[in-house]
Formats: sequence, structure tokens, C-alpha cells
Amino acid sequence: MDGKRYTLENAIALSGVGLHGGETANVKILPAEPGQGRYFVRVDLPETPVIPAHWKAVCSTTLSTELGNGASARIRTVEHLLSALAAGGVADARIEVDGPELPLLDGSAKPWVEAIAAAGLRENPISDSPPILEAEICVRRGDAFVAAIPSPEIRFTYGIDFDVAAIGNQWHSWSPGHQDFATEVAPARTFTRAEDIEALRKAGLIKGGSLENAIVCSESGWVNPPLRFANEPARHKIIDLVGDLSLLGTIPQAHYLAYKGGHALHVELVRRIREPLAV
Repeated sequence: MDGKRYTLENAIALSGVGLHGGETANVKILPAEPGQGRYFVRVDLPETPVIPAHWKAVCSTTLSTELGNGASARIRTVEHLLSALAAGGVADARIEVDGPELPLLDGSAKPWVEAIAAAGLRENPISDSPPILEAEICVRRGDAFVAAIPSPEIRFTYGIDFDVAAIGNQWHSWSPGHQDFATEVAPARTFTRAEDIEALRKAGLIKGGSLENAIVCSESGWVNPPLRFANEPARHKIIDLVGDLSLLGTIPQAHYLAYKGGHALHVELVRRIREPLAV
């Protein structure tokens, strides 16, 4: 997020189980030409359709962000990978996947960040200075909100509030100019309440969820400690927010402040930001 535009020096290959579908997917991330942006290719489908990592391609925000190109070409749970790419400055990447959902891996962005670091980066000649947000934009749903506020630097702050004591009310703030995404944010895993698991599975969701790729909280505490951070859930929400904001292409310079938000509010904010930036 320093204004420089990168692609990968070498290819990345990872595989794992998708959170919601429970299917194994193989992912290959390849270098892309300057200006091509980040985009997915469903190599398992006829004619290998391309799905751009773009806000106009969002087709669902139910417990993850899903992108689509037409009725059949879709890719789900893209937010962790997109967050890692955006935080690492990887503006151009071809992401080949042989299924409808990206693997959850350990539930965080850490495996993606480590793979990107191992692959190395190559700077593209096109500069990508972020636009500067001039006026506050806020989207709300009840007491939940996500806002973008003019700021001298880019910053992300997230608050959550759960009636489970082990989670409770917690916040985290991350500034890319002063703190390392790889150590401060990326290791935070996705989380859920034990009481919600049965209902989610009956709804056809989290088929691939397990204690190996999520942290689970019950009334008596965390089912699978230890946590990587005392406020790991709040930090994980920043991963989701950055991934969703990356659908803008370049994230504008602003302070992004969220409370009890989720993918639907994130994407609505993206749409509201994009309107005054459209040309």
C-alpha cells in the first residue's frame, strides 16, 4: 500500500478445503502483466472463464464474499487471499482455481502471506498512488456501520461486540505505514460461536469448517485455545475488510472505521466510495 505496484516473481500453488462447500480446491497464482489487475480463472469450467476481483463482480456476501461472471462462473471466499495480495502490494495477479471456492487453509491470511513472500515480488512500471478520500462516507444497518473518513494516512479500525463473554467487545486498529500486516493482522483466524454451528450447517454453510481452520467460542470459553492474539476476532475482521476494499482496485487513502460490520456492509461502502471516483 505504498503506491508501488507489484506482481509475483514466481508462481504460487496451494490447495485445501473450502469453508462453506467443503470441497478441495487447488489454487495457482501467477504473475500478471502491468495493469491487468487481480483476477480469477476457473480452470475447471469450459472456456476457463475469467472473474475479475472487482466490486461490480460481487454476487453474494453471505458469510463470505463471492464473485461471479455469468450464471455459472463463480468463486467464493476470496477475501483472505485478496487481503494478503492487497496488503503486499500485489496489484496484478492471475489466480487459477479448479473449484467454486478458495481453500480456507488455517482460517487466516497467514499462509497466503507466507506464500507471497516465498514467491517474491517484481515491481511493475505503472505507479498506483491511491486516490485521497475528500469527504466522509458511512453505511449503517441498525447500530452496525462501516465508514471511510478523510485521513492523512490509510488506517483500518474494527470493533465487534458479542454476548459471549470470551469475545465481548473488542477493537483493533492497523496502520500499514507503521505496522506489518504479516505479523499484526494476517495470523488472525476466522471465528464462530459454538451455538451457531448447527444452524449454519443446516443452511448448507461451513461444510469445511473445523477446529483446524477456525476458532470456536462457547459460553464457557474458547473451545480450541490458545488464541494467537487476545483480540484475534477483531483483527480477523480487518483481514475481511481489507480484502473487500481491495475490490476497488486501489484502496483510497482514508481511515476505515467499522463496528459490528460484515461483508454486506463492506461491499456497500465500496460501492458508495466508487461512485464519486467513477470517471
